[in-house]
Amino acid sequence: MAEMENSSRFEARPWGSFTILEEHDTYKVKRIEVLPGKRLSYQRHKQRSEHWFIIAGTAKVTLNGEQSLVNANNAVDIPAGTAHRVENPNAATLVFIEVQTGTYFGEDDIERLEDDFGRV
Repeated sequence: MAEMENSSRFEARPWGSFTILEEHDTYKVKRIEVLPGKRLSYQRHKQRSEHWFIIAGTAKVTLNGEQSLVNANNAVDIPAGTAHRVENPNAATLVFIEVQTGTYFGEDDIERLEDDFGRV
């Protein structure tokens, strides 16, 4: 089983940051922070599903064009192939845990449909 040598990896992004908490052959776990008023790209993945558990703040979640608000202590399931986006509509930082499951977790499995930072 391929495990990360470093058990945690932090990356800053224009919308906030993430830290990889654990990574194995069939799953990856991240802690994601989204700054107030920011959002990630509207995207989908072919080779992985995601489960988001909101731990602080409120997430505005878009799944295949349908929007909903998800409060702390609630979760969202995103099957592979589902177009999805998370954004932070509030003044406090949004924090959630993302569990990715599947067979491949590379950045090249991200198909960006819309992006605020020119990455489409």
